[in-house]
Amino acid sequence: MTEAFIFVFLGVMAASFIQRVTGFGFGIFIMTILPFIMPSYAEATALSGTLAMVTAFLTAVKYRKAVNWKKLLPILLTFIVVSFFAVLLLGSVNDRSLKLVLGVIMIVVSIYFFFLSERIHLPPTLPVQFGMGSLSALMGGLFAMQGPPAIVYFVSSAEDKDEYIALTQWYFFLGNLALTFFRASHGFLTPTVGKMWLVGLPAGFLGLYLGEKVYKKLPAGTIRKVVYAYMALAGILTLIFAR
Repeated sequence: MTEAFIFVFLGVMAASFIQRVTGFGFGIFIMTILPFIMPSYAEATALSGTLAMVTAFLTAVKYRKAVNWKKLLPILLTFIVVSFFAVLLLGSVNDRSLKLVLGVIMIVVSIYFFFLSERIHLPPTLPVQFGMGSLSALMGGLFAMQGPPAIVYFVSSAEDKDEYIALTQWYFFLGNLALTFFRASHGFLTPTVGKMWLVGLPAGFLGLYLGEKVYKKLPAGTIRKVVYAYMALAGILTLIFAR
């Protein structure tokens, strides 16, 4: 149990740091660790979501004046509705299958962001918001990794860096808040999740603090590339060691 606490603390600190500097990546990073520590995959998603909710909230409040609700609400409401059914589906799929699918998704997402993310630009139209919100909800409900589809939309629609951070952090905070209620109603918020949450919470604050320090100094693109490479490697290892 001590080793698990250490892995959770270090993992959450790194995930929060990445989230603060790049605007996303908490779930992508931490879900390469939690499924192999927590008793079940569902509990891993619950822990990831509750921690991501808190870390996103702190940054969201700071950038509250920069958020454009017209760009946010349609994709957010779509996410909340579809994620309810995604969480419902999670309880009927075995852990090994979910880990295998997660491994494939991490590899595909890392390849996408490495080679294609800067070539694709999406307008802030309702069909785009509904589509990205639905895909984000499926990935969020099943894998606690709702970021990639939403990021594709927010990067294209945001006017500047501050609006981008505001949109992403309010999306992750409110989306994870809804997911937490859905997961709680299905019994995924167990005492083990509570213990690990208490371990991860101060680590999240520390990661945010460190991320704030380098936000304006270290190019976010550099950290993103490191995250993508790590994600691809983690995806391969997940496929090898899924059990």
